[in-house]
Amino acid sequence: MKSLNNNGVSTCMAGQENYVYFNLMPRLRRKSRYCQYDYRHEEDGELFSTVAPTLEICRQRRDEWLKNKEGK
Repeated sequence: MKSLNNNGVSTCMAGQENYVYFNLMPRLRRKSRYCQYDYRHEEDGELFSTVAPTLEICRQRRDEWLKNKEGK
């Protein structure tokens, strides 16, 4: 499985996104696939990280975070 961090530190570079899908409980036969998502802000390098069922939801959350950040 791809990792989003190295020794607990995100490998996400400024202005980029990294994501990986994983199964929460692979032994259970129900749908438990999630997306772990990191995005590092271009200007100040602040890291946004979330987990959601789909990449689209992660990106929506990121967009909301960016709007709130710009509104400060």
